[in-house]
Amino acid sequence: MTALRLQGVGKRFGGLRAVAPFDMSIEPGRITGLIGPNGAGKTTVVNLITGVYKLSEGRILFGDQDLSAAPRHEVARAGLARTYQTIRLLPDATVVENVVIGMYRHQTTSLLAQMFGLPSSRAETARFRAEAQQLLERFGMTRYANYPAGALSYGDQRRVEMMRALALKPKVLLLDEPVAGINDVEAQRLGEIFRALADEGMAVLLIEHNMRFVTRLCDYVYVLDSGQLIAQGSAAEVVSNPTVIKAYLGEAIDA
Repeated sequence: MTALRLQGVGKRFGGLRAVAPFDMSIEPGRITGLIGPNGAGKTTVVNLITGVYKLSEGRILFGDQDLSAAPRHEVARAGLARTYQTIRLLPDATVVENVVIGMYRHQTTSLLAQMFGLPSSRAETARFRAEAQQLLERFGMTRYANYPAGALSYGDQRRVEMMRALALKPKVLLLDEPVAGINDVEAQRLGEIFRALADEGMAVLLIEHNMRFVTRLCDYVYVLDSGQLIAQGSAAEVVSNPTVIKAYLGEAIDA
C-alpha cells in the first residue's frame, strides 16, 4: 500500500508565508491528524495536496507519482478525495444523486451513450446507484435516499459530503473538520466509520478542532501553529506537549 508524502512543502502568498516548509506522511491503514489553532494553515495544506493551490516549494509524492504540480482532476484520478469546511452539495438534487456525482472518475460509457440512454449507459447508472445505496447503508442514511440534499439537517448534509468523497473509491481521504457542528453521539458514529475505513487500508487525514475526537481516533498527529510545524507524535504525546498547549491557550502554561 502507498503512503502520501509531503517533502519540504511550503506556501507563500506574496510576501506572506502561510505554511513554512515541513514534511508529513499520510500512511495507509491509519488515521493521521493535522491540528492547530484557527489560522494555523491546516486547510492550506489540504488545498496544496489537492491542487487547489500551487506549491511555493517542496514535493508531494504518492507512490511513484509526483503530484506536486498536478491539477485537481489528476489528483482525484490518482485516488485522493476530500471534504470541505463549508458544505458543497447540490441542494435541489437528491441524496443519491449527490453521491453518484462522486463516481465520475469511474465512468466508462461515452457521452453519446449517455445522451441516447444506450444499454451500456443505463447499466452503468444502475451500478452507480447500487454502490451509492451501499454507502447510504454504511452511513445510516437509506431513509433519505430520495430527499433533496438541501432539506437535510446540517449533520446529515455533512454525511452526504463524506459519502460523495468515498464514492470516488479513494486511496487517501482528506477530512476537513468533518464533525464541526455535530454532537458527540453523531461524531462517535462517524469516528467508527473513519476507523473502519483505515482498518480496510485507506489512508485518512483528519483536520479537526475537537481534541477528544482527535485523541480517541488518530494514530499519529501533526500540529501547526501560524504555518509552522511545532510538534508531531502520537495523540497522547501531542496533547500533553507544553508547546502545543500554549499554542491553543495563547498563554504561558503556568498562567
